[in-house]
Amino acid sequence: MNTFQFINPAKILFGRGQVAKIKDEIPEYGRRILLLYGGGSIKKNGLYDQVTRALSEIPGAHVVELSGVEPNPRLTTVNKGIELIKQNDLDFILAVGGGSVIDCAKAIAVGVHYEGDVWDIVTNKAIPTKAVPIGTVLTISATGSEMNGGSVITNWAENDKRFFVSNHTFPKFSVLDPEITASVPKDQTVYGIVDIMSHVFEQYFHDSSKAPLQERFGESILQTTMEAAPKLIDDLHHFEYREVIMLNGTFALNGILSMGIEADWATHMIEHAVSAVHDIPHGGGLAILFPNWMEFVAAKKPVKVAQLGIRVFGIEAENRKDSDLAAETIRKLREFWSSLGAPSKLSDYGINDSEIDLMAERAMVAETIGNYVPLTKKDVESILRNSI
Repeated sequence: MNTFQFINPAKILFGRGQVAKIKDEIPEYGRRILLLYGGGSIKKNGLYDQVTRALSEIPGAHVVELSGVEPNPRLTTVNKGIELIKQNDLDFILAVGGGSVIDCAKAIAVGVHYEGDVWDIVTNKAIPTKAVPIGTVLTISATGSEMNGGSVITNWAENDKRFFVSNHTFPKFSVLDPEITASVPKDQTVYGIVDIMSHVFEQYFHDSSKAPLQERFGESILQTTMEAAPKLIDDLHHFEYREVIMLNGTFALNGILSMGIEADWATHMIEHAVSAVHDIPHGGGLAILFPNWMEFVAAKKPVKVAQLGIRVFGIEAENRKDSDLAAETIRKLREFWSSLGAPSKLSDYGINDSEIDLMAERAMVAETIGNYVPLTKKDVESILRNSI
């Protein structure tokens, strides 16, 4: 393992009825609140009423709302939030939504204290030194943004999608009530499950010499997710299955799996490029790209893909080559995601090969991307072409 420091200050409030506790958590940090949310589903399922009722019980609270955060949150929306905070002298952000809303909140939080263009921070040209404190109420199990400092933002004007990470953007608290996620439709539930598993894969495929505990943590998250996922898809309102998936999503990306290793993240970079150009669902893009990335790297280094198949998919290994085991692992992954209803080809979203060069260019945030098998632009083009 590499030397490492681990820090995660996010407080988790897990279970039924936890939304009411935001009235006790927020005053420690401020009372002038930006309430940030997405397209209005929280008003349909009653969550908006729960949240505003709790906020109204905070003495002296002043709330300004910003709705309409996009599924791939836009830089323009981030700038709206920054201006609202400055104009209204707000001192706290409550993000009610999934990863996109929370990611938007994080970018707003650091942008308030930066004199330049917040896109400088998103593209890692500037390092944030301060942020407006954030709290979250999670509405979909997927990104893990409720317990990490990462944020992904899309600059639609430039067809560019980037991410940044900062210790200043960890939520102060996150409310995780699985009952809230019961209204999430099937397709979004599937995308969330794919995203959770993909986060584990990104950290599982590393080139560090020894990290057995982190790998076993990841394998257990994958196994637990795969056990619960088909049951949840058949019964979307089942509390216990929602509970399992929600906690798996949080632990898949709260830093534990990446301790002491260099995670890969190439597939996420490629998907960010695809959805920056075509605005497709993040989880849908990952379901298409990850098996094709695995095929590409397994041709060079099959041993880790084979290990995944043996330990997670239950593949018998006796007298078999790593390359054969890897191929069966990838087949089983495709079958599992397809059985849930995930897409398998970029053409499912109407994407053809006409913009492969542009998408590959957007993916290349450095000369090569990924750590398990570093990818060149030509490699990325090959993966994209195989994904059409």
